[in-house]
Amino acid sequence: MKKTALTLLTLTLSLTIMESCQSNQEQVAEQPKVVEADTINYLEEGLKYAMGTKAILGKNLMGTIQAKGTDGAVEFCNVNALPLTDSMSVVFNAKIKRVSDQPRNPLNEANAEELAFIEELKLKIAKGEELTPKLIEHDDKMIGYYAIETIGMCLQCHGTVGTSIQSSTVAIINEKYPSDKATGYLENQIRGIWVVEMDKK
Repeated sequence: MKKTALTLLTLTLSLTIMESCQSNQEQVAEQPKVVEADTINYLEEGLKYAMGTKAILGKNLMGTIQAKGTDGAVEFCNVNALPLTDSMSVVFNAKIKRVSDQPRNPLNEANAEELAFIEELKLKIAKGEELTPKLIEHDDKMIGYYAIETIGMCLQCHGTVGTSIQSSTVAIINEKYPSDKATGYLENQIRGIWVVEMDKK
């Protein structure tokens, strides 16, 4: 009788220990994975910087159009577009620029690598595919590329000469940008890309 009671007690203790171990293993398995606090999503960071710069340029440009019309907008861009972009580079501590395969200002001309991405974007539009950004790594730099698409407002300065672009605006474009290549666009085309260069941390 005593042996039977002892055997039952031993079995009960063994089962309790096994259940306890199993419970602990399940608790360990259910714990979330630890994510490093300093992990950076450079693609998202670059997008934030590009959109922040776009917002500042757009706000100033819209204000100029409302006050001085499209002709005034061309003069505004000629004087202020690059300095404003450079100032936002300082704010975000990243090198920010806009480039194109058809630049208005020669300083915005895309290099070979940037041109290749612009062509990728054009092919995606032709196929009806989603336009996704791209992140590349160069030495200690992370560089994000983000599409710039045309909308209706863009065509006042970048559309078809003689129709969507007024003759007075054409005259100012020719005066300010004698080597201009940035006309002939329709809506929803690739005007160029934002390029955001960030230090790798």
